[in-house]
Amino acid sequence: MPRPSRNIDAQLLQAGRELFPDTGVQGLTVRRVADRAHVNLGMFHYHFRNKQAFVRALLQQIYDEMFARLELAAAAPAPVEALRRSLNVLGRFARDNASLLRRLMAEMMAGEPFVLEFLRANMPRHVGVLAGLVRSAQRDGSLQPIAIPQAIALLAGSVAAPLVIGAALGERGLFPREVAATIAHTLTSDRAIAQRVDCALAGLSAKPGLKRGASR
Repeated sequence: MPRPSRNIDAQLLQAGRELFPDTGVQGLTVRRVADRAHVNLGMFHYHFRNKQAFVRALLQQIYDEMFARLELAAAAPAPVEALRRSLNVLGRFARDNASLLRRLMAEMMAGEPFVLEFLRANMPRHVGVLAGLVRSAQRDGSLQPIAIPQAIALLAGSVAAPLVIGAALGERGLFPREVAATIAHTLTSDRAIAQRVDCALAGLSAKPGLKRGASR
């Protein structure tokens, strides 16, 4: 009979989530994860067998949590409103997981196999949702009929780039702490993300004075 989980798998995944931004794939060891979760090594291997399976499960859990929220946002009846809500979901996810995403980006650039495998399997999913929403909004006349990759690049850049800047200000000591905190909050609050989404959509609008969303 299988032994009861007692949420040990969840404890291990949470420990991995806390460690990964600093360790990446190479520095994330089974022992470090087990120690952080206060779990013995035997239970780690019972739940995940090895480090490779654990890293896959960890990254997939984080992504699937985001994608579930994205699907709910994308279900709004009007395409442009669904796009607005979806971009807010992605913006808040990027803000809340900024350190982890920077680590993934660095490891992607370094050619880390596990990260590349994960991105190949998952990036088309959320990009596909955005592409479908942009296409629908163009068809109903809400957005300009520009190339889909161009539209996604403009929207994603408007939402995400200030989040990277805001996080860097807080971590690199480029400004006094109080000033950096004020700037970071101005760029990374829910309200700030929603304002940038509104502005980006207005810039792509085929209709002058496209009505702003109520998401704040």
